[in-house]
This record gives sequence, structure tokens and C-alpha cells, in this order.
Amino acid sequence: MDAINYVERSTKTVKKEMIVAKGVLNWLYYTPSGKLTLHMLLKRKFASTVVGHFMSSPLSVNQVNKFIEKYKIDLSQYYSDNGYKCFNDFFYRKLRPGKRIIGDRLVSPADGKVLAFQDISHITSFFIKGSEFKLHEFLKDKNLAKKYNDGSMYIVRLAPTDYHRFHFPVSGRVSETKSLKGRYFSVSPVAMKKNIRIFSQNRRVYTIINSEEYGDVLMAEIGAALVGSIIQTHEPHTHIQKGQEKGYFAYGGSTVVLIFEKGKVTIDSDLIENTKNHLETEVKMGENIGG
Repeated sequence: MDAINYVERSTKTVKKEMIVAKGVLNWLYYTPSGKLTLHMLLKRKFASTVVGHFMSSPLSVNQVNKFIEKYKIDLSQYYSDNGYKCFNDFFYRKLRPGKRIIGDRLVSPADGKVLAFQDISHITSFFIKGSEFKLHEFLKDKNLAKKYNDGSMYIVRLAPTDYHRFHFPVSGRVSETKSLKGRYFSVSPVAMKKNIRIFSQNRRVYTIINSEEYGDVLMAEIGAALVGSIIQTHEPHTHIQKGQEKGYFAYGGSTVVLIFEKGKVTIDSDLIENTKNHLETEVKMGENIGG
């Protein structure tokens, strides 16, 4: 497996990502026995459910310090009421107040690495030939897909080492959340670069935010291999504020997708340029990403 490089936005330098379970991913995606295991077992809900139960049990607490030390997690940004009682307590840890500044434009909904496309039709060019992204397959709604045809898209990938709560990128009135059934394939860069259609195959939920500045913004959260749950913590049919928490993922790598109607957003040029160069850009929740 090739190294996964990304752009550290604050310094504009290219960094190499430290991939969690790299050896396992190599086996799953590049060997016959691994591919068989992926399709027969790991993509199914029960595998994620079993791992999710373990990560929410006291038996998993010993994994917390090992993970923190191995991946050099800066705990000064986060707090817990009484310490972490299981791995998931740590995984969906909360930010300390003031550790993120909410920007004055469109902001990132999560900590992660972003790919940005001013025109959705250009997405396929980033991935390998034969791996086509179709909006109507992703949404399972042809009429809704027409609304966002030729619009813009952000794909924010959360690695297991990232903060795993997601927030609203704009202010507005939020709809109910619609859930779409699917599999539980990995959304690691290894998997994504092989097949962008994973997004349309995995379990996912989406909400529409009616915003004065950016029109109807569609925000989707995508499950993945070993993601125990996608939890929504906001109230539907209410007015929400930019930067307000929307929900969180339980254990596993995950993805947040933002989709805009045509002409409603101008994506920051550095994100566009990095994506054209086949590089993700590291972003933090609350950071400006467009206007």
C-alpha cells in the first residue's frame, strides 16, 4: 500500500498519515483471503455491533492509554467528567470550551481530512477509472439528486485518531434525519481510492439545513467498518447555530459529506488545488472552508 499523504493546512506542507491498522487494511484490500473476509464478514452489521459492544464495555478501557501513547493524542483539548470508563468514552470525547474558534464563513463540520469539489461531476476524476460516484445512488432519491445536480461537495474523512463529534457548518433550520441502510465497508484512504462507490453502499444518514447564506445544505454522516453507531444529539425541526454539535460516531473511522446546490458556495481555493493534486487537506472543526 502506498503512503497516504495530506496537506497540513496551517503550514502548507505535505505530511504522511499514520494509518491505524495499516497491516490489516493491506491484508483486507490486497490479498485474496483478506478480500474474502471483508466481503463475507466485516462489511456486515453484526461485526460492527460486536466490536461496538466491546468498545463500550469496561473490558476495553485498557486500550485507551495504549492508543493515546501510540498515536500521540493531545488530551489537553478534551475533557471527561470522571475519566474514560471504556474506549468509546475516549473515542467520542468532548472538546474543552474555547478549543475551537468558529469561523465567520462556511466552516468545517469536523476534524479530519477533506477533499473538495466545486462541481460534483468532477469527483470521479479523483478516483480510479471505473469507480463512479452517482448522486442518486448515494441519496436513493432521484428528485433530491436533481436538486443538487452540478452542485458542490466536501468529503471530510475522520480517522480513528480524530475527534469524533460532528457539528453544523452553517446556521439555519434543520430537517428530520433520514437513515439509509447499507453495508459497513472501511472508509480509509486505502478503500476510498479503490472505490468511491463505497459511499453509496455503506449505511448513511442525512439531514438538510435550510440556510439563508448557502441555501439547502445537505449534511450526511457515513458509517464504516467497525463503526458501532451514528448518534444524533440535536433536535430536528429546530433552528440550529453554526458550530453547534449535531452528533457523534462510536468506534471506527467515519466520514461527513456536505452537498450544496449549484452556485451556493465558493470552496476555498487551497482545498480545490490540493484536491486536484490528489491530496486531502487537514481541517479542524469550526475552520473556514468556503464562502
